[in-house]
Amino acid sequence: MNKLNGRCFCGAVRLQVTGDVIRALHCHCESCRRATSSAVGSFFTVRREDAVLQGESLRFCSSSPGVRRGFCAHCGSPMSYESDERPTEIDLYIASLVDATDITIDGHSYWNERVPWLHVADDLPKDL
Repeated sequence: MNKLNGRCFCGAVRLQVTGDVIRALHCHCESCRRATSSAVGSFFTVRREDAVLQGESLRFCSSSPGVRRGFCAHCGSPMSYESDERPTEIDLYIASLVDATDITIDGHSYWNERVPWLHVADDLPKDL
């Protein structure tokens, strides 16, 4: 069982995970790229009941039907992704962790939506 801690850029939103990581992926979909303003969103998935997100500035937006993204209203840091398609799971951004040493990336999702200028030189599975 893992115990992971993280926070947004300004520290107003914090997360704590007590449970096993289900998977960890680099997501190349357009929605994740736009939500993070980056070429790829890297996240890990845990059971929803194993994650606590808290802070007065924690806000949520519906980025598409059935999808809810958590972020800090003070600094704008993305914190979470939840989908009606996976009601028992929550995705959290790896970069928000204080120590991500124990996170192992399993592969790339939405590989076909990747930006053409990012060159990935790993042997991880694509389109998980």
